[in-house]
Amino acid sequence: MTAPPSLAPWHIWRKYLLPRPARLGLALGSRGPDFALFDVTHQRTVRLANWRGKQPVVLAFTRIFAEGVYCPLCYPHIMAMNAAYQRFRDAGTEVFMVTSLNPRQGKAVVEDLQLTLPLLCDPVGQSFRQYHTGQALGAPLPAQFVLDAQGQLRYGHWFSFLHHNAEPEALLAALETL
Repeated sequence: MTAPPSLAPWHIWRKYLLPRPARLGLALGSRGPDFALFDVTHQRTVRLANWRGKQPVVLAFTRIFAEGVYCPLCYPHIMAMNAAYQRFRDAGTEVFMVTSLNPRQGKAVVEDLQLTLPLLCDPVGQSFRQYHTGQALGAPLPAQFVLDAQGQLRYGHWFSFLHHNAEPEALLAALETL
């Protein structure tokens, strides 16, 4: 048995630390890419495709550096989304907050912030890349998406320094147009 090849320091830097800007890689009206991620809030695996044909979904990709170390631009958004979670549910929508933490770290975040909304863990960042959120300083950038009940992308918000995250009110307004 051979050990997996290790990445040279330059490859690690290039893969994880060099900035990658967010980009509109998915057209409005296109089907959102599927993924299966572990929900540490409810201790289950969530497959996005299982919601197609049932109800709209809000995907809130967020930036948490480590357990207890929150991005100062994302922390208020995480708390606002958690506070508005029941409003989304009352509107017939599921919300999935996605982080690049591993499940152990994610569980600590759920406990620390007393989250009730599903926190999905994607430690390899595949879903962030599928939705073209971009990255800076080794962590994915935040972005929010509204998928209709058929799984089609109807609204997208990518990080910018002027508008870090789409507020819950903007996401709820986008849902009202479906």
